[in-house]
Amino acid sequence: MSDSFTTTVLNITTGTAETVTDLTRACEEFLTRTAPGRDGLLNVFVPHATAGIAVLETGAGSDDDLLAALHHLLPADDRWQHRHGSPGHGRDHVLPALVPPHATLPVIGGRLELGTWQSVCLVDTNISNPNRQVRLSFLS
Repeated sequence: MSDSFTTTVLNITTGTAETVTDLTRACEEFLTRTAPGRDGLLNVFVPHATAGIAVLETGAGSDDDLLAALHHLLPADDRWQHRHGSPGHGRDHVLPALVPPHATLPVIGGRLELGTWQSVCLVDTNISNPNRQVRLSFLS
């Protein structure tokens, strides 16, 4: 694999509740190992049809606010055409249109360039699939 491109997969267990999982520390650890002192881009990608990646503040209620907003916009009821799985599961398949399955972030000097209150998060509303993979890729 080229020195200018490095990738790894994180295995994340989200449990049986809707979650916002902070991936920032895992992203920083990946960059420490693979991109010391280097500039480039970190791509974070979740290869699932029912999860997304968001950059937002966590720990001050914003993560819960996001889940509440998504529940308001995408209610877990029987209105969805996609009906297999748990009740309202069709909404989980609409989620990536609102919370995309990827984010590309700047890396300067081997460090993720986030704002003071920003975190990289996995957003998962699918309570039927607690096991997720997230691919981290650094390109310099």
